[in-house]
Amino acid sequence: MSLLYHVYRELVIYRMEEIIQSNISGFLLIDKPTDWTSHDVVAYIRGFVRRNKLIQKKRPKVGHAGTLDPFATGLLIVGVGKKATTQLDTFKGMTKEYIATIRLGATSDTYDKTGVLSEQRTILNNQISEKDVKATLASFIGKQSQLPPMYSAKKIYGKKLYTLARKGIEIEREPSEIEIYEIELLNVISSDRSESRDLKAIEIRVTCSSGTYIRTLAHDIGQNLGTGAYCEELRRTKIGKYRVEDAVEVEKVTVHHLQKLIVESTNE
Repeated sequence: MSLLYHVYRELVIYRMEEIIQSNISGFLLIDKPTDWTSHDVVAYIRGFVRRNKLIQKKRPKVGHAGTLDPFATGLLIVGVGKKATTQLDTFKGMTKEYIATIRLGATSDTYDKTGVLSEQRTILNNQISEKDVKATLASFIGKQSQLPPMYSAKKIYGKKLYTLARKGIEIEREPSEIEIYEIELLNVISSDRSESRDLKAIEIRVTCSSGTYIRTLAHDIGQNLGTGAYCEELRRTKIGKYRVEDAVEVEKVTVHHLQKLIVESTNE
């Protein structure tokens, strides 16, 4: 066969690979680590896709389907490619599940462990019973209005609330309609089981509607118990049918892994 034929064949194969690559689109299930923002994850995946030329564009389309706080871990759905990023809103309305550790005996201005703590006190085991905790948790089940925290990515008048909060500015916010479907008490954490020892935290599992702030829920639980509380640990375990057990750690993503996940998701 002539040299011209071989050159032509290689050009056709290269062009076909380029077309396939440029059309790659789908969703990755990422297990976000603590201290990473959701934007950090998107930037990492975008850089990975670009470096490995999985999409033939200088700035590949990559986005996520719902923010996780930097201190939180767990499931983050990342869309890769133009088609996938236009479909991310389909995940945003899905039911979410979280595991949260709520520290009792203090409040936080961010409603989580990253904020300034105040109203710190010791809560003894004999002051709050497990029955009291379960009754309080049950009172939050159902449809309700929830006030978004100032330290949040929610936008009002085009400004993210946390940018205002960091400047010491607090503005009026409209409550959002949310629904808590389930709250299960998983664990009561104390320094000792004796009545004289302090009750430190509770661990709960929450299934809720989109737009629910678990940090606000933690704060409100503390107010209802009369102890004060803030969210110490938070992990998102489900978004609709998608589970964190099926997710990959962001820094363990490989080219093969990425392509496999994308192909599987686009074939659903």
